[in-house]
Amino acid sequence: MTYGRRRLLLSGIAMAASLALGASGCGSSGSDSKSDSSGKSAAVSDADVQAALNAGGSITVWAWEPTLKQVVTAFQTKYPKVKVNLVNAGTSKDQYTALQNAISAGKGIPDVAQIEYFAVPQFALGKSLQDLTGFGADKLSGTFSPGPWSSVHQGKGIYGLPMDSGPMALFYNKEVFDKYKINVPTTWDEYVQAAEKLHAADPKAYITNDVGDAGFTTSMIWQAGGKPYKVDGTNVSVNFSDAGSQKFTTTWQQLVSKKLVAPVEGWSDAWFKGLGDGTIASLTTGAWMPANFETGVKAGKGKWRVAPMPQWQAGGTATAENGGSSLAVTAASKQQKLAYGFLKFANVDDGVKLRVDAGAFPATTATLQSPDFLNATPAYFGGQKINEILAQSAKNVVPGWSYLPFQTYANSIFNDTAGKAYISGTTLQQGLQAWQAASIKYGQQQGFTMN
Repeated sequence: MTYGRRRLLLSGIAMAASLALGASGCGSSGSDSKSDSSGKSAAVSDADVQAALNAGGSITVWAWEPTLKQVVTAFQTKYPKVKVNLVNAGTSKDQYTALQNAISAGKGIPDVAQIEYFAVPQFALGKSLQDLTGFGADKLSGTFSPGPWSSVHQGKGIYGLPMDSGPMALFYNKEVFDKYKINVPTTWDEYVQAAEKLHAADPKAYITNDVGDAGFTTSMIWQAGGKPYKVDGTNVSVNFSDAGSQKFTTTWQQLVSKKLVAPVEGWSDAWFKGLGDGTIASLTTGAWMPANFETGVKAGKGKWRVAPMPQWQAGGTATAENGGSSLAVTAASKQQKLAYGFLKFANVDDGVKLRVDAGAFPATTATLQSPDFLNATPAYFGGQKINEILAQSAKNVVPGWSYLPFQTYANSIFNDTAGKAYISGTTLQQGLQAWQAASIKYGQQQGFTMN
C-alpha cells in the first residue's frame, strides 16, 4: 500500500552496495525449498504448500500496510497451526535499511517482506528475494493487472506477488472548479490553461502542489511513453533525453516557471490544509489516494471528484502507475512454503476482499471487474462511481516501464539534482540531466555497466 508514502521516497538514503549486487549472505533458499544446479528453486506444488499450512509453523512478516493486520487474523483462523508474527520494521526506506542490515548480519531476516514496486529490482538483483516461479507463480499472470504484474518481474524471475496498485487519475475539487468555471482538463495543455485561469482568479489558489518528487516525475514520463531506464542484468542505461521525458519537462516547466504550482511539500500539514480549503485544487496521483482523502482531508467531503488522467495527446487513454507494493518471500527464509501460502492468501485469495473493504486499491483483475467494486458510491466523492475510472486506468497503463536496480538510491538524490529546478534557474530538463549523471556515477561505483 502506498498510503502517505510519496514524501518518503525523497528522504536521503544510500543503500549498501551489497543490496544492489547481493554480495552478502542472502542466497539461501531455506530449509523447505530445494534448488537445482542453476540456483533456481525446484518445483513446489500447491499440494506441497497446502501440506505445509496444515502441518503448521511460524513465519515473520515485515510490513507497514495497516490492513494486513486483518489479513493475519483471518489467515491464522483458517490455518490455526500457523503463527504469523507481523512486524512493522518501518515504512519504505526505514524497513529497507533494516532488512539490508539483517541480510548483512545473516540473522533476524523475515520470511516475508513488503517491497514497493520501485524497490523490487534492487532486492531481486541482490538475491535477497526468492524467485517464485518454482512455486508456480508464473501461472498467476492473468490474476493481476498488467502494471503491478510487470513490476514484480526481474529478468525471467518473479520476485513477489502484487499486493495493491496505483494506476493514476486526476483528483479535483469540483467546488473550486465550478466556482471559477474551469473545465476538467483532458490534456496536459488544458491542465496548464486551467492552472493559469485558477491562479489568475485567486492568487492564493493553485492547480496542484509540487516541490519536486521523484515518483511523480517518473510516473509522468512513464505515461508520456518515456523509457529512460533500460536494464539487462547488470547492464544499465539512463537517458532522460528521450521523447517522453521531454514531453513532461516542456509542459511542466510552464507551471514551474510561471509559479502555478503551490510550493508545498506533499503529506505536510500545509498540504492537507490546502486540499481541505481549496487552495490546492487537484492532484494527479495513484488510485490508493481516496482513503487518504477520507481520513486526512475531512473538510473536503463531498467536494472532490475523480477524472481520467489528462493526456499528452488529445483522445489518448494512456496512464501510468504511481506507487504500490508487493509481498515477497526472502531468499533466506526457512519456511518458504508457509511464506508463499501467506502471500497467496493475502494477495490472491481471501485477503484481497478484506483489504479492499478496508480501503486498499486492488491489483487483482477479478476485483477490478467486480460489480460490487465498480458500483461503489463513496459519499466523500459525492456518490461518484470513482472505481469505474480507477479500474479503467489500471487497464490503460503503458507497458514496458523499468526501474533502476538501485532506484531507492536514485530517488533519494532527486532533490539534490532535478529538484533544483523548483528553487533556482535550473530547468527541469537540466535537472534531469544532472539526475542522470549522478545516477550513472553511482551505478558505476556499485559495479554496474552504465550507459
